Amino acid sequence: MSSELLHPARSKQTLHSLPGKEASVQHRRGGYITTPLCKQASTPRFGTCNSQKAPSLHFSMGQKFIEQVASFLFEYDTPRMVLVRNKKVGLTFRAIQLVVLAYIIGWVFLYEKGYQSTDTIVSSVSVKLKGLTVTNSSEMGPHIWDVADYVFPPQGDSSFVVMTNFIVTHGQKQGVCPENPEAGKCEKDSNCIGGKYHRKGHGLRGFIHNGSCYHIPGLGQWEKVGCPLVCGHQHVYRGAHLLLSSRPPLLLAAENFTLFIKNSITFPRFKVSRRNLVESVTKDYMNRCIYHKVKDPLCPVFKLGDVVMESGQNFSSVAVKGGAVGLTITWNCDLDWSKKYCVPVYRFHGLYEDKNLSPGFNFRFAKYYRENGTDFRSLYKVFGIRFDILVDGKAGKFDIIPTMTTIGSGIGIFGVASVLCDLLLLYFLPKRNYYKQKKFKYAEQDSLRAMEVKVHKQYKTSAERNTRAKS
Repeated sequence: MSSELLHPARSKQTLHSLPGKEASVQHRRGGYITTPLCKQASTPRFGTCNSQKAPSLHFSMGQKFIEQVASFLFEYDTPRMVLVRNKKVGLTFRAIQLVVLAYIIGWVFLYEKGYQSTDTIVSSVSVKLKGLTVTNSSEMGPHIWDVADYVFPPQGDSSFVVMTNFIVTHGQKQGVCPENPEAGKCEKDSNCIGGKYHRKGHGLRGFIHNGSCYHIPGLGQWEKVGCPLVCGHQHVYRGAHLLLSSRPPLLLAAENFTLFIKNSITFPRFKVSRRNLVESVTKDYMNRCIYHKVKDPLCPVFKLGDVVMESGQNFSSVAVKGGAVGLTITWNCDLDWSKKYCVPVYRFHGLYEDKNLSPGFNFRFAKYYRENGTDFRSLYKVFGIRFDILVDGKAGKFDIIPTMTTIGSGIGIFGVASVLCDLLLLYFLPKRNYYKQKKFKYAEQDSLRAMEVKVHKQYKTSAERNTRAKS
């Protein structure tokens, strides 16, 4: 036998170097590159050429990548389920699911309307008051009051004051007068330091010159100060306050004044605009209606006495020293229905609390005039009821995004039933150890190694079979 047959590697090199030999053709088989040695043209005994196998790294990595992609696309894994036949656990599981289902359908979907997207409100409010009354007081005599006299401010804003009582001091001019005893009581002239202002005072000390202790019989010693008030004003002021508490409100007839509210709103997201003058409110209806929460809940005309009463207060009591009332207009609209069902709801709230410390609501204003080159004023201390009109609300309309979000949240809440039943099953029932063995599968380290060896042997045997089959 020639040396070429004894040494295949040498014979391969010789055959490639010999002339007349054909070049070998490479082909792939089972992940290897096989190069057969072609037989000599003149020697028939070289019938079968020897072959050499070498691993292909690129082919192996590509094949693994393709397998991973195929596994990702075409395989599906699901957790292992354990069926437990236990009446207590089964009934508990279904009861929790029923409660969760009732919460999702009843509260989230029906009450909170979790299937809708919402928008907030943009609104504008204007008011008009109508009413006329006559007073006959010692300070003013007979006097007729209309809207221009008793409503502040007169522009018809959403926050306004209706005067119900007042104290007026006529003929005030700038000069020098005694101070309020609470702010300027003195015992000697050295207590009256010029150029100072007291927080409870009504003028500036030493406006003209340093003050001196000024005595008025029956009232004790007061400071003499420079102030913008006529002498004797404070005496009238204190007496008027005593009279205020003992007499009825001068404008008690304001109880029958009417208030007309115009409210325009819009929901920008849904491009829906509405007014409180809804379809059922016609001109004839508005001329004869007065708001009533049962008979005429949509009438935009209110009687002030009814508004104060609905807020839980008594008009005649509040009118003496004033108070505050909140009126809210609420628009909660479901735009899945026709917008004619989007109507306002009026509510009234008492904001006044009767206390001895700073009770009621009041403010001052003055009317100025000139006589013989001297400026005078009539000072009014007004007691009234402040009305604040507030508008709130929202609109909702079906939207697929919040619907799917709500459904997904509801499905997630259903998992609470499984968690609670697992706790009951694994930690509280008498057979909890048995259920643990069925639910959990433990893998020891030795078992893992034996499994790896077994899998490796199976893979090796399969590879040898494939090699013999191909050869």
